[in-house]
Amino acid sequence: MRRRSDGVGKARLGVDLGRCSFSITGIGGFIGLRLAEIARERGALVRGLELPGPAADRARRRGFEVVEGDVTREADAARAVAGVDVVVHTAAIVGEGGDVEAYRRVNVGGTRTVARAAKAAGARRFVHLSSVMVFGFSFPDGVGEDGPLRGEGNAYCQTKIESEDVLSRTLERGDLEITIIRPGDVYGPGSIPWVVRPLELMKKRLFVLPDGGAGLLNHVHVDTLCEGILLAVEREASGVFTLTDGAATTCHEYFGFLAKMAGRSLPSLPSKLLRPAFGAMAAAFRALGKEPPARREALDYLLRSGTYSIEKARRELGYEPKIALPEGMAEVERWARGLGLV
Repeated sequence: MRRRSDGVGKARLGVDLGRCSFSITGIGGFIGLRLAEIARERGALVRGLELPGPAADRARRRGFEVVEGDVTREADAARAVAGVDVVVHTAAIVGEGGDVEAYRRVNVGGTRTVARAAKAAGARRFVHLSSVMVFGFSFPDGVGEDGPLRGEGNAYCQTKIESEDVLSRTLERGDLEITIIRPGDVYGPGSIPWVVRPLELMKKRLFVLPDGGAGLLNHVHVDTLCEGILLAVEREASGVFTLTDGAATTCHEYFGFLAKMAGRSLPSLPSKLLRPAFGAMAAAFRALGKEPPARREALDYLLRSGTYSIEKARRELGYEPKIALPEGMAEVERWARGLGLV
């Protein structure tokens, strides 16, 4: 470690990323791979854990060492974290809803397994990617990190709450430093829920906004999120931090960017009509053994009316979002056009 100035006349301990080694679970995923790239650009040594398949191959093609395995298997986790300074746990089942036990196995069990492996390997810091969805769908506007946690019967929300809780029950004080990151709605090139799937639905004329798109998104560009994670590592910041772009954007405005790319309009229907329609569609798809294009639970994500505070991250990390939504969406459009998505 090295001494550095915090800009206000005080010296503090900080971590030099150029002398730091990382293991990232889910290294081939949307967030994991981008974090790996940015950390490597800063001089860090990076490897990671990924399920066998396209994601693992993608990370290897980018030049990263990949341990193939499952976050719920002790031996796989141990191999992935051996000898590193920082473990960043991004691997999770992410979705609007589904079987809570399937989510629990990975989101809670995987967190427990990787944390234990990090402790046994002597890692210095464990960074866990949780989500703002620990606050559920009905939360106080401007909610901070100490706000009430609500699973609201949603598998993703509930197991993200449990994944945070399992850390305190798995690791005793002093085992290793823990940082919990709660990202907002993470978008950017490659984002499945906030870019790829909406574009695909728009192209098929299946995308419909509930209630005129008045709900709020608390988006965060993936690069901004990664910067926040690395700031927490550099500043040796433990505790919980919410990271968004600090902007409350209506769904109509956000998805309007994507609709313009796709050359589509943005139809809307009342949510009281969409809920039963989505439910019936999901039932029909399940009867055919297929995954529905959208779940009824997706409406809850698009009807949130509040914002999440990032003041703690600004104060303690020096976090400041720098990528405005129009700039981020311009990057998304270049990427989507390059792949023929629009």
